[in-house]
Parts: sequence; C-alpha cells; structure tokens
Amino acid sequence: MPRARRSTAPPPPPPPEALLSRLGARVRARRSAMGWTLSELSARCGISQRFLSDVEAGKANISVINLQALAHAIGSTASELLAGGDAADRRGCIALLGFRGAGKSTIGPRLSSRLELPFFELDGLIEAEAGLSLGEIFAVHGERWYRRLELQVLRRFLDQHDRAVFATGGGIVTDSDAFDMLLQRCTTVWLRAKPADHLDRVLKQGDTRPTAGRLHAMADLKGLLAEREPLYSRADATIDTSSHSIGAIVDLLVQQLRLLETQRAT
Repeated sequence: MPRARRSTAPPPPPPPEALLSRLGARVRARRSAMGWTLSELSARCGISQRFLSDVEAGKANISVINLQALAHAIGSTASELLAGGDAADRRGCIALLGFRGAGKSTIGPRLSSRLELPFFELDGLIEAEAGLSLGEIFAVHGERWYRRLELQVLRRFLDQHDRAVFATGGGIVTDSDAFDMLLQRCTTVWLRAKPADHLDRVLKQGDTRPTAGRLHAMADLKGLLAEREPLYSRADATIDTSSHSIGAIVDLLVQQLRLLETQRAT
C-alpha cells in the first residue's frame, strides 16, 4: 500500500480579530516606547487620530497603503507588525531603577502621564499580594521570602501588561532572576542621584529607617551605592536626577526612550 503523503498545506491564518488585536498591540507598544501621543503619531503618518485609536484597540481594518505609512512612521515594516508570535512588545514596559530617594515615585507618574501610560509601584503590588506592609514582610518573613514574592509579582505583572511605567524596589538588581527578567522584557532606566540627595529625599518623606540607630548612615549609603552601581549601570538608559528639574528629567527620559526605540528599529 502506498504511503500516505504528508500534508504540505500551510497552517490556517489567525482569525481576523486576533490579527487586528496583535497589530494594535504592536503599534501601541511601539508608539508608547517612542514617547508619542496619538496626535503626534497622526501627524507623522497622515492617518486620523480617531482611526489610529481604533487600530490600537484592534477594531479597525487598516488598508495596505495606510499600514505601510503607519509602519514607516514608527520605524517598522508592515510584515513585522503583522508577523506571528507574541503580540506584546515587552519593551513597552518601562522599569525605573534606583536606590531609595532616586525619584522613582515622583518622576514615574510624570513620565507615565507624558507617555499616556499607567503607572505602578512594584512594592505596592507586593504589599497588596502579601496583605502586609514592606516593614511587616521583612520582620515576619525575611528578605528571602520577600524576594521570592517580588519575582512572582513581577512575572505576573509583565505577563499582564505590555505597556506601562513602573517603579522597582531599590534592591531588585541584587536578585539575578528578577533583574534578568527586567533587562530582557523591559526598557530599564536608572535614576541616578548623589548620596546626599538620596538621604535627604528619604528623610523628607518621613522615612527615618536609613538613619535609625546608625552613626555612619552616609558611609553605609555610599557603600551600598558603590556595590550596586555596576548593576544599575546595566540599564538601557541613565538619568542624573540630582542635576535637573523634574520637568527636565522627564524631557530627557522621553528623548532617550525615543532614541532607544529608533536604534532597535534599525
């Protein structure tokens, strides 16, 4: 009996809804990473803002000509935007790194507003998951338990969000699994500051832990910063928060994010 021939038919195409959803997610992630509003993208590609909003929502069946213009505007190609695979461009998640007092909680909301993205604080998500404050987590369970929970919460957050700005805990870079996940799946930004600014900002927030019972708080802080600097410096971008106003920092961040996105597209 002759052997049955193996089918060489191509796999069936994805349903239209899935294709449009994937396209929208990729356009939205690319635009967000470049720091553009819908209005700015509209001006660059010649497509109405309302229609672009429908494209990003996966509701619009864009024409070939408009898709080519849109892809060119965001430094991509029509084939790349339509290609199979995971629709979520995790580089659309912007992770702010830095020691306590770097300015993550202050700059993060301003940057997210500028990019029209949601803002989260990873420590807040961890507290919600544990039902305990950070101080209680460390006191009751210890750092090792906290790091396991941090990794679990981070992984779930990145699986659920393809575009966001979020502040990380100062010590996340010391956990290789969590830090590698950030480097691989996010655009990472190190908010760098002088030791004196770190300490002053934390104390102004009412957090006296850095100096409680410590005669050499500044020396201890400088030591920790020196240990972590090689890790923080692995971030995709670095911004000095001691030398600029908040508005200027956000402007610089947007510029650097746009440059990174352009480099990745070439």
